[in-house]
Amino acid sequence: QVQLVESGGGLVQAGASLRLSCAASGGTFSSYAMGWFRQAPGKEREFVAAISRGGHYTRYSDSVKGRFTISRDNAKITVYLQMNSLKPEDTAVYYCAAGPDKYGMGYTQAPVYDYWGQGTQVTVSS
Repeated sequence: QVQLVESGGGLVQAGASLRLSCAASGGTFSSYAMGWFRQAPGKEREFVAAISRGGHYTRYSDSVKGRFTISRDNAKITVYLQMNSLKPEDTAVYYCAAGPDKYGMGYTQAPVYDYWGQGTQVTVSS
């Protein structure tokens, strides 16, 4: 069983940066693909970014590509999401997720992920 705890959310102005962290416990962190998803009020949860178990492959949604960077530190069993040039449309609850990375490529699909954190709120004002 893997427990995930997100942190780093907050209220910022458009154009600012935030770095989200997701600390994991339990399980074998280095065997899991890690992903970030978000859900805005009244909208479905959507994929944001993913990273393979070894950190060699990353994937991003088109809406954040070039602004967000996902990374992981397997020694610290933590995954990060660096968010730059934030926009009001980035406002959402951000969730960290972990799932078995069978092929070492990372995944964009939510059903692949078995474990989810409680989420951290990011609010971007205009």
